[in-house]
Amino acid sequence: MPKLIFRIFKLVFILFFGLSLLGVIGYRFINPPFTWLMIERGFQRKSDGKDWKIDKKWKDFDDISDNMKRAAVAAEDQTFLEHHGFDFNAIEKAIEKNSHSKKLIGGSTISQQVAKNVFLWEGRSLLRKGIEAYFTVLIETFWSKKRIMEVYLNEIEMGDGIYGVEAASQAYFHKSASDLTRQEAAAIAVIFPSPLKWSATNPTKYLKHRQYLIMKNMRRLGPLDF
Repeated sequence: MPKLIFRIFKLVFILFFGLSLLGVIGYRFINPPFTWLMIERGFQRKSDGKDWKIDKKWKDFDDISDNMKRAAVAAEDQTFLEHHGFDFNAIEKAIEKNSHSKKLIGGSTISQQVAKNVFLWEGRSLLRKGIEAYFTVLIETFWSKKRIMEVYLNEIEMGDGIYGVEAASQAYFHKSASDLTRQEAAAIAVIFPSPLKWSATNPTKYLKHRQYLIMKNMRRLGPLDF
């Protein structure tokens, strides 16, 4: 019996490793058609009596406004082009703040968020975080920073049934993501942490201040060499 359990465990491990590697390499060239979060949110809408909705329009990297790319880096991960998937200083600060506060904050990089958004389910368990770290290493190994940012900006949740900056730009500002101004890009980036509660066009006083800080950080960023 122990040998059988070991063989099953070994088979599951090899299968998981092979499929995950295949998925990461495949998505280097193929645009992800959906994420598990999109499916989960779709069923949540149905259970609330709403129509199924996944508003998602893929936009190639070069067709996305540089303002949006700078806003994403300024808001979420200012060392994105320098780290290899993990910002340990940000993680350490998040752990320190969370130990003194009931409101948890994250220290995830854009790479970690892509790993979570594209390959995993919602949750905060140690198992999920461990698998997230594994996928983060894979995408940092097999994808370029340009591809990571492209997938990030196209898959991130941006509202109720709204995914990616192109759909968000159309919904909030009635224009393409290629035409976003610096202020509009910052307004979209500011709602990344809580897109179901916050609005890019109806910001609270807190969000307006965050938008100001993001725009300030955008000016401070040097050239983004993808």
